[in-house]
Amino acid sequence: MGSENAPGRSGHEDPFGAEWERHRPAVFGVAYRLLGGVADAEDVTQDVWLRAAGTDLQDVDDLRAWLVTVAARRSYDILKSARFRREIYVGPWLPEPLLTGPDASEPVLVDESVASAMLLIMEELSPLERVAFVLHDVFGLEFVRIAEVLDVSVPGARQLASRARRRVADAKRSSPQASKAERARVLATFRAAYEAGDLAGLIRLLHPDAVYVTDGGGKVAAMRKPVRGGERVAEVMVRVGRRWRPDRIDLVEVGGELALVCHREGRVFSVDTLQIAAGLIIAYRRVLNPDKISHV
Repeated sequence: MGSENAPGRSGHEDPFGAEWERHRPAVFGVAYRLLGGVADAEDVTQDVWLRAAGTDLQDVDDLRAWLVTVAARRSYDILKSARFRREIYVGPWLPEPLLTGPDASEPVLVDESVASAMLLIMEELSPLERVAFVLHDVFGLEFVRIAEVLDVSVPGARQLASRARRRVADAKRSSPQASKAERARVLATFRAAYEAGDLAGLIRLLHPDAVYVTDGGGKVAAMRKPVRGGERVAEVMVRVGRRWRPDRIDLVEVGGELALVCHREGRVFSVDTLQIAAGLIIAYRRVLNPDKISHV
């Protein structure tokens, strides 16, 4: 989305264009964290661009905060309707994978809040709590702005963020994450065992209470319910691996964490994120929905 597409602006030099490119990752970043979808975040980013391009910004003291606020307000409207879309979604819903490595197509402010596990935690928050938490704890906006976005009082916005912060902290304590080095080791070992169809090797890597979740969105074959139990998960993965043997499995960075991208018949077959603790896989989440991985 280049600055030449901005309506209502002309001339060889466009100072706003440079400012937009500087703040665009924050606009996309807040929308992605709130909505959990790349396509939705891109739509919001385009909406913010059009709004900014048609607005006199001379008196805006903090352009980044203004743009993030506009993005949050639009995302909040979508988020409220998204609750209904989630209810009619076919099978489990998982966040849309966002490449965040050096070859990522979308620059974004990378931290733990774009990780799959964290997005799923925030999915349990109310729309009000999620917006307050993301705007204050991730983007550092003042509660006065947050209150305007949510149409609540300033104390109310502060309370929403505080409540969300406690819920997120509780969820993180119950689901600790591994270090980057440990993730790299476990993923490499898992990839070798999965490609070899090594059932015993997979069982050793999976926590006894591990869960396997697949998101096909009703577009492709996928489990309609999570599979639970390390041995059961290993058996299912071996069976799936034999039936849909990948041509190759790449180690990439998704949402700021190492993940796996499986290729089959010349296209991306799945994007897999793993939750790892104490050297064991406690959750394996596989996005198969072609609408969610076409950009990978």
